[in-house]
Amino acid sequence: MTRTGNRPHYNVTFAVLLLGVGAYSLLQSLIIPVLPTLTDRLHTSQSAASWLMTANLLSASAATPILGRIGDKIGKERMLVATLVALTAGAALAGLAHSIGLMIVARVIQGLGGGVVPLAFGIIRDEFPAGKVRGAVGVTAALSAVGAGLGLVLAGPITEHLDYHWLFWAPMAITAVAAVATLLFVPESPVRTPGRISWGAALLLSAWLVALLLAVSKGPKLGWGSPWVLGLFAAAAAFCVGWILVELRSDEPLIDMRMMRIPAVWTANLVALLFGVGLYTTMTVLPQLTQMPRELAGYGFGATVTRSGLYMLPLTVGMFVLGVLAGPLAARFGSRRVLIAGSLVAVVPFAMLAVGHDRAWQIYTTSALVGIGLGLAFSAMSAIVVEAVPPSQTGVASGMNANIRTIGGAVGSAVAASILSSGVTVGHPFPQEAGYTATFWFLTGSAVLAAAAAFAVPAVRTRRAADSAGAASVEAVVVKPQSRTGAGG
Repeated sequence: MTRTGNRPHYNVTFAVLLLGVGAYSLLQSLIIPVLPTLTDRLHTSQSAASWLMTANLLSASAATPILGRIGDKIGKERMLVATLVALTAGAALAGLAHSIGLMIVARVIQGLGGGVVPLAFGIIRDEFPAGKVRGAVGVTAALSAVGAGLGLVLAGPITEHLDYHWLFWAPMAITAVAAVATLLFVPESPVRTPGRISWGAALLLSAWLVALLLAVSKGPKLGWGSPWVLGLFAAAAAFCVGWILVELRSDEPLIDMRMMRIPAVWTANLVALLFGVGLYTTMTVLPQLTQMPRELAGYGFGATVTRSGLYMLPLTVGMFVLGVLAGPLAARFGSRRVLIAGSLVAVVPFAMLAVGHDRAWQIYTTSALVGIGLGLAFSAMSAIVVEAVPPSQTGVASGMNANIRTIGGAVGSAVAASILSSGVTVGHPFPQEAGYTATFWFLTGSAVLAAAAAFAVPAVRTRRAADSAGAASVEAVVVKPQSRTGAGG
């Protein structure tokens, strides 16, 4: 791509992208620790309140790869603006909501923000010098995880000192600014993939993702052998097979199956699945553990929502610092080695928690180590996917990687919920401490498998080699950049 003199400097574009990614990540996680508060304030049941997470997860899972693919076709900058506008509207609606129904609708709209991350990766690849792409992708991936961790830290103070509506109004202000800044300072996409959108494939993709995530989210409550859950799993399998067949037969697939078979892509996606288990389950389980009243449950720290967020602060700091360092480390040692290092580090804290979790220093130490491991791994795996696919497929490939990570998180959280709920009785409404021990061993096993998968990731060839391989079935079109009045882009 030839950069013209009136295009904004790539660092300006980068700052705008980070603003949008950070705000989306905050919106995703801010309500996790305050679900009991929202249940009370919205005068609803715990079951209904759980849909604030489930509805958002379902919406994001369907939207993320589709919006990434549409961005590859019609322009990533245009789709990023549209996505940020939808995110702003969803946050505004949630901030005004006083009923659970309206809040759930708002969370569905917010799920459209899932397209922010893959679109940002695609814009980085289009706009950045080749030598800067890996580091920028790493920082962006790290920030998407850091924002999720930061939400756990900020949720308590926001709710205690302001009002629960500010959980949405604060990120809304950021996404609104990001949308305007994107319109002004993010240049028009120079790389396009011609052709039409395969809406039939999009519908089948959404159907199997929604059926799978519904089955996983409802399994712990309804029972894994219940007809509803088994029916949803069967529907997910049927829709998935149908989707693959449609994509294989299509001249213009939504997601190119040949791309998904690239060794670096499918192995990185496997790592993403397993690391999704670790990250999202940790963000759910650790705050619950620290909030357990020791005098009633026999374990825990009796922490407030604000205090439990502080236990997660080392995780957030670790992910950010190592996510920033992952780019320079990958430039020196290669993304694959950084991914392996992060995977190996992540095994240690889960094993430590399984052995002992009754001291504050244990929580702080393991939280930091989880952040270090995941910061390295998330940044490296995102860079591997971006480097392995042609520019015309960056958005959809990144979207699927993010989606698979989300699926891993849903599966891990569901398994953990089943383990912890097995010890709950009428006389003892808290999970048995042994349930937390078993959960941490489960996470240790997942981290070991992630490390093994990381060793299977091949070294990614140069971009030119990757682009000339048989991975790309659709040729990209380079669009001549046009200046935007007042924007310099």
